[in-house]
Amino acid sequence: MKIRQNLYLDMDVTVALDRLAAGTRGNKSRLVNDALKAWIARQGSNEIDDLLRLRFDRLSREIAASRRDIDVVLESLALFIRYQLSVTAPLPEADAAARAVGRERFEAFVAQVGRQIGTGQRTLAERRSGELA
Repeated sequence: MKIRQNLYLDMDVTVALDRLAAGTRGNKSRLVNDALKAWIARQGSNEIDDLLRLRFDRLSREIAASRRDIDVVLESLALFIRYQLSVTAPLPEADAAARAVGRERFEAFVAQVGRQIGTGQRTLAERRSGELA
């Protein structure tokens, strides 16, 4: 259903509309109708864009904070490893028992990390809540 509208347009808009209607694009009513539909659709999309922009800004801040946290953890780990390697004396080649204990401890460490990652447990989260690991 179409409803008749009486509109007042500026002279320059009227001239441009007459030129468009004279071409193969159709009549004035169809041109104005299509233009209004497109304009109204863009107005609704601006609201959606604004809402998405707010959400994307929040997500960007969270990602930046996570990156910062990861950088802190990696730097802490690197400093700890450097310190540990500098203060720990190397094992003598002949001390096979100590090397075996070291391998066992390393395998236990890797297994523990695998278990905790697999179950979603986090050592730092436990300590933050007041529990001891």
